[in-house]
Amino acid sequence: MPDLSPIKSLSIFAFAIFAFNFLCNPAKAQPRDSFPFANEIRAFLAKDSLNRPPKGGLVFIGSSSIRKWDDFEQRFPNPKLIRRGVGGSTLAELVDYYTPYILFPYAPGKIFIYEGENDIASGATPLQLMANYKKLADMIRAKLPDAELYLLSIKYSPSRAKFSNSVRKTNQMLRAYIKGQKKVHYINVTNALLIADGKSDPSLFEKDMLHLNTKGYDRWDKVLRPYFMEE
Repeated sequence: MPDLSPIKSLSIFAFAIFAFNFLCNPAKAQPRDSFPFANEIRAFLAKDSLNRPPKGGLVFIGSSSIRKWDDFEQRFPNPKLIRRGVGGSTLAELVDYYTPYILFPYAPGKIFIYEGENDIASGATPLQLMANYKKLADMIRAKLPDAELYLLSIKYSPSRAKFSNSVRKTNQMLRAYIKGQKKVHYINVTNALLIADGKSDPSLFEKDMLHLNTKGYDRWDKVLRPYFMEE
């Protein structure tokens, strides 16, 4: 095994200590008393301590639609692509809890985010969602001023049909918002699933009618592939 330089050895040691402290004493490492899905964040930290991803890559973060995309790495074999889906997370939680752990440490050049569906199901209005999108964009600008931010549209899940108007309104507001922003982009992953206005094809979803099945991810694959495989 080749010798490591003192600086590199110190860096690895410091990161290992950080991960160890988070794993053994999560309450001390957490920024808030309540930290949803903290076990998943600790698992990411442990994984990174063993094989730290390169900086300047592409980070894809979001809720269970990202976490449950099990063949993602096989579809997109890009070593610079880092997937960090967190449980049934919300955009509000991404803003309040997760960015210091699953975003900022990687110093990515491009950031892709799918969030918002769970916020709406929990009662958030499109205006409240937009406030958090803007807050997140500001956080990223302050910490990673050179990063390109890609915000994915919210899908219409058949099991949440009663929220369709809120989903539509949020996507409309999101498209309008990015027009006046630098380094912020909108990716429409919603239309690829539609059979009618505001209605997704049920055959593209798992039995819960919430999460995409392989055929559903095939549709997203076609939309996202140019972004994920271009480098």
